[in-house]
Amino acid sequence: MAAAAAGIAAALLGKGLDISLAALQRHDPYISSIVDVASQVALYTFGHRANEWEKTDVEGTLFVYTRSASPKYGFTIMNRLSMENRTEPITKDLDFQLQDPFLLYRNETPLRLCPPAICAPYVV
Repeated sequence: MAAAAAGIAAALLGKGLDISLAALQRHDPYISSIVDVASQVALYTFGHRANEWEKTDVEGTLFVYTRSASPKYGFTIMNRLSMENRTEPITKDLDFQLQDPFLLYRNETPLRLCPPAICAPYVV
């Protein structure tokens, strides 16, 4: 009985990932698979004037994925607050710093936060 319930749960999770993959591929057709998911994240930027972290209007599910084209990895926050998602390629130019319990990352824009369990394994 428990094995059957676990099988049903796995099938439902797989179906949910299939739907999520299709949604991501509408934004980037080169996305080939979802590697990891965090159901709820919020994006912050560091405000140098106020010298503090400021919450942005980006909040939702974080997907880490592989791509069939370069760059080979990326992540997207499917924003629940607006139609503007946050997408970042994971490349050697993306700097990461672990400041437990957060992972800070920097590209050409100011520092941002990403959960370390999600982002750290995919830095190339």
